[in-house]
Amino acid sequence: MPRPRKCRKVCCLPERDIYGPLNVPVNEDHLITMTVDEYETIRLIDLEGFTQEECANKMNIARTTVQGIYNDARRKLAESLVNGKVLRIEGGDYILCNGFEKSCGGDRCCRHRYDKNFVGNEDKDV
Repeated sequence: MPRPRKCRKVCCLPERDIYGPLNVPVNEDHLITMTVDEYETIRLIDLEGFTQEECANKMNIARTTVQGIYNDARRKLAESLVNGKVLRIEGGDYILCNGFEKSCGGDRCCRHRYDKNFVGNEDKDV
């Protein structure tokens, strides 16, 4: 029996959850779904400049898991760009960070930077 999947810690949800060409109908033939945890690896590694090891620490998962998630996310991005498909971000095994954990960086948590309405610790169970 396989091990149960470990939830991946995500600092913030994307501001928009659908991207793609404007002249393509949004149907299953032209749609690729990227999970929120795949989005988070792209954000941390490609945008924030973290290594896979640092990304793994932020998401509370193994580096090899990050590598697999990251490879899947990049393949989906490439398929969307090259084949003109719509990319939708939804689902996955994740929990939102509360911005107050040691690994988060406290005030410097990405959620604080990106969400100007974030005031407190509403997700205490994380």
